[in-house]
Amino acid sequence: MNVTVEPQTVKIEESGSGGGFGRHRIAIFATVGLALLMSSLDGTIVATALRTIQHDLHTSINWASWVITAYSVGLVLALSVSGKLSDRLGRRRFFIISVVIFATSSLLCGLAPNIYVLIVLRAIQAVGGSGFTPSATGIIVENFGSARDKAVGLFGTIFPVGAMVGPIFGGLFVTYWTWRGIFFVNVPIGALLILCCLRFVPADREDDRRKMSVDPKGMALLGVGVVALMLAISFLGEKGGSAASPLFIVPGLVGVIAVWQFGRHIHRTADPLIPPRFITGRGFGAVNAVNFIFGGAVGGLGSLVPLYAVERYKISALGSGTLLTARGVAVIVVSSFAAMALRRTGYRLPLYVGACFIAAGMAGLAFHPVGLSPFAWLATSSCLVGIGAGVSSPATRNAGLQLVPDRSASLAAMRSTGLQVGNITAVSVTTALLAQSAMPGLFQGKVYLVFAVFLVLCMPIISRIPEHRGSW
Repeated sequence: MNVTVEPQTVKIEESGSGGGFGRHRIAIFATVGLALLMSSLDGTIVATALRTIQHDLHTSINWASWVITAYSVGLVLALSVSGKLSDRLGRRRFFIISVVIFATSSLLCGLAPNIYVLIVLRAIQAVGGSGFTPSATGIIVENFGSARDKAVGLFGTIFPVGAMVGPIFGGLFVTYWTWRGIFFVNVPIGALLILCCLRFVPADREDDRRKMSVDPKGMALLGVGVVALMLAISFLGEKGGSAASPLFIVPGLVGVIAVWQFGRHIHRTADPLIPPRFITGRGFGAVNAVNFIFGGAVGGLGSLVPLYAVERYKISALGSGTLLTARGVAVIVVSSFAAMALRRTGYRLPLYVGACFIAAGMAGLAFHPVGLSPFAWLATSSCLVGIGAGVSSPATRNAGLQLVPDRSASLAAMRSTGLQVGNITAVSVTTALLAQSAMPGLFQGKVYLVFAVFLVLCMPIISRIPEHRGSW
């Protein structure tokens, strides 16, 4: 491998060959990994501050939860477009654009005067965040040669770091400063990211860029459908909300019709926002279903554990923020070994084992502590969820990519979309139900138990995941 160093850029010739992790590849991985860490940090750091945001901005817990949901909705709307734009504009160029949008909107989120402005800015922030995973995956696939499966699998060690330290930072900001600091922290990180990207990531090659349409009609239909359905669910969580109310029925119908029209549209247009085979095609359908379910379990319900600790066991904001540390450590350690062993284990075995651990952890969260303090019990249960997520993460990341490697950015976007839809569904439905409950802490425990049973019942889907061993 010949390495030529030019101002602002490290160009790696024949970067697609070889299976090792040289120092230049490590620098590239560290750069894109920092972006993924920033995005992950932002998702969990907000959960700890929900109650404070609710009180400071004089709103309901249901609307405060939209600070999380709006980000997830924005990701769903923008991810598929981001996958295409990453292919069209070039991985590095689009990566830098995404960082600029994310950091700027983070600054504005910290200055938001009310909950409605904050929700809108969180959606814009998601537009920037949606570009990280597709462009980062494309950069890795282009530059890591036969080691790309291991590198992509190691992404699973990055997200849990954010999940682990995010609630801690959130608790520190809320306790000793202000919730607005959870957004301000992204600004210096974004500036560092841009410098590292210009220095270490190879420049985009013109022959690697693809010409493809953005499909504005498909994006509009999907956007209307998702937002309308989320508004309908959110209304149920408001005081006096009823399924018989026009405020639920109208957006609900609009959402269903828009999603149905989107399904028809992508089957009729030549270059759709999401190719139908990437949704329900052979192999892809099972992968997407697993990502949806695991996203709801780990990303959605998992992010609400700090809220659960406060509501049911009256643990402090700072204490509840540290609860996910055990889960984060478990994911980091276990996913590292799982990524290295993936060529031997294949995809299905880690998914079965992971599902069992996640279900056990969810069930543990539901029950009252036995022989342990509430904090230790919740931390132990979260650790089981983390082990399950760590075992399964490399498999879920590679199972779709190896089907069509040259569309890595779009497929990475599809995986993130599935995770986010699961996240949105879990958070929106759970918080809407909690808002109607007289004892939200106990009710949330029942939600964890129901989901544990649901996860076990869904395990047969794993048998339809396309099996693969070795590199791809």
